[in-house]
Amino acid sequence: MLLQVQESSAASAGRQLELDPDRWRRWVVYQVYPRSFADANGDGVGDLRGVLGRLDYLHRLGVDVLWLSPVYRSPMDDNGYDISDYQDIDPLFGTLADLDELIAELHSRGMRLVMDLVVNHTSDEHPWFVESRSSRDNPKRDWYWWRDPRPGAMPGTPGAEPTNWESHFSGPTWTWDERTGQYYLHIFSRRQPDLNWENPEVRQAVYAMMRWWLDRGVDGFRMDVINMISKDTSLPDTQPRPGSPYGPGDQHFTGGPRNHEYLQEMYREVFAGRPDHVLTVGEMPDVTIAQAVLFTAQERHELDMVFQFEHVRLDQGAHRYDLRPLKLPDLKASMAAWQAGLAGQGWNSLYFGNHDQPRSLSRFGDDGEHRAASAKTLATVLHLHQGTPYVYQGDELGMANAPFTAITDFRDIQALRFHADAADRGDTDLAALLTAMGRMSRDQGRTPVQWDASPGAGFTVGTPWIAVNPDHVDINAAAQVGAADSVFEHYRQLIALRHTDPVVTDGEFELLLAEHPAIWAFLRRGRDAELLVAANLSADVVSVVLPLEARWADAAVVLTSHPDRSPQQPPDLALGPWESVIWRRTR
Repeated sequence: MLLQVQESSAASAGRQLELDPDRWRRWVVYQVYPRSFADANGDGVGDLRGVLGRLDYLHRLGVDVLWLSPVYRSPMDDNGYDISDYQDIDPLFGTLADLDELIAELHSRGMRLVMDLVVNHTSDEHPWFVESRSSRDNPKRDWYWWRDPRPGAMPGTPGAEPTNWESHFSGPTWTWDERTGQYYLHIFSRRQPDLNWENPEVRQAVYAMMRWWLDRGVDGFRMDVINMISKDTSLPDTQPRPGSPYGPGDQHFTGGPRNHEYLQEMYREVFAGRPDHVLTVGEMPDVTIAQAVLFTAQERHELDMVFQFEHVRLDQGAHRYDLRPLKLPDLKASMAAWQAGLAGQGWNSLYFGNHDQPRSLSRFGDDGEHRAASAKTLATVLHLHQGTPYVYQGDELGMANAPFTAITDFRDIQALRFHADAADRGDTDLAALLTAMGRMSRDQGRTPVQWDASPGAGFTVGTPWIAVNPDHVDINAAAQVGAADSVFEHYRQLIALRHTDPVVTDGEFELLLAEHPAIWAFLRRGRDAELLVAANLSADVVSVVLPLEARWADAAVVLTSHPDRSPQQPPDLALGPWESVIWRRTR
């Protein structure tokens, strides 16, 4: 018989944990990419009123925190990650009054709001950059990175840039400004100039903006590429790619010499002394375990956790669309290394997908015959690791990649520029590239949330900004909420388990059968109880003997992906295709 998992709401969980200073470690975060979540006004783009209309759904799921991707004023060169006003809402998404209402409605349900903080760069339409660009002697000139051309080179021509760094959105990281006769730095789009954090005025302006949002009721920040704010000020060159004047310069602008100093200053200026815990997570490409320990150690007062990228790069070669086979032992080893490395010292964030990744079900699971089972099993192994789980919108429904096959299907600036550059070079099989883009493009994580089987999937009554996945007719919230064996209800039980069983949050982690090609099994050891997780990440029936004491044979089943059948008891198991089980026993 299954143990009954107490389905406490986020509000009741919050009340129970209010006296615990580490209660944030039990929270589950749900990411909303507002452009694709819910459209209330029928213009085909999601908005804040749409989010407000779905809060009861999120409350029923049981999540504690809503992370909202950028809704600030923006020219939308990079879908809002190019901000022109940090203290206003873009009319595409609504108004400040809508945001205030969202905060109030979340708080009334015992939930919290985390805003996306994008302060490595601004939009080129931000007043700060408009001033900085106006003249060399403008007081805000040094708020951004301005440099002369390479000595002896013709300004504005390839190779004349101050460094030979390659942008994350293709091309060089420097753009020539004819008016003032200098280049400005942008790690991403040319319309996303990098702020100069070496200038204390920049930092104080950012901190003031952050305090303004916290005073307004926001409960935390997800900090976009926050390990890029400190750069090697000597601006050294990098090794160019074969046949190109440019190459990856990330080692010179990622994890720079003052990164820890800036984050500690941010804590003192913005977070220290506030009565409630401010949740902070830093997106950090290329961060190592040793660095993450420093960034997340509580006594250092920097961040609660970081987003690391190691496990989501295992199936990539030189770039996002250079696909490599993913081997389960490699994925398990990566996750286990972060569990061991941060245990008792820092804190992990747990994710398989977000707005910058394709759908985790299509990438790591089986989006065909075993779709529901694999969605449940991926969620089980993720949520039972130690750390804070992040649910990306639609994952709780088992949403999958859409059938994107033509370049006109895509909207993402990164994908479109990569394809255009490849076409210009003439050295790439464009059909193969499109196939890879269909598997790995950021657009795959940005298709509209599938609320029901209607033509617009319940997302909009208008024409959606990006195509709805045709499978929404069968895969949608209306068909799953309240359905006992659905992916949604499985997520709901996983979240409730985290709220009620301290072993999920506090227990030690031990990986079992590290080299097994199909079985992902591990223990979580608490002071008074233990949990065992065993999952089959394959389409075959797999028999296995776990290296466990015989007394596990009396353990109680807590949760299974296949509630219609009774699993075998450990240590001898025969797991069906994409079957996963959690057992519990007292110590």
